[in-house]
Amino acid sequence: MELAKSMRLNMLCDFYEPLLTTKQNDYLQLYYADDYSLGEIAEEYQVSRQAVYDNIKRSTQLLENYEVKLHLYDDYQHRQQVADHLNTYIQKKYPNDENLIRLATQLVTLEEE
Repeated sequence: MELAKSMRLNMLCDFYEPLLTTKQNDYLQLYYADDYSLGEIAEEYQVSRQAVYDNIKRSTQLLENYEVKLHLYDDYQHRQQVADHLNTYIQKKYPNDENLIRLATQLVTLEEE
């Protein structure tokens, strides 16, 4: 699996975890974050590889559907880009303004909480 897809799905899991079942979360965590194979997950949960595959496929589609409707990940990425531009601008135009730098840092910190 390509790294970009895996990273995206890990982020979607972070945003939409409360909307998934425990089993969906567990399978996705093991598969995408911990890099378990379908067989390893199947063995751990004593189910077939096909059952694991079907669950991961449905769960992944569910995450994508949530993102289409709610845009939490896309909105987060956009805010991060704006924060990066703001910090670059501050460093170029106001590198010695400690108050402005502190306020910009607070904005990013609020986003991460």
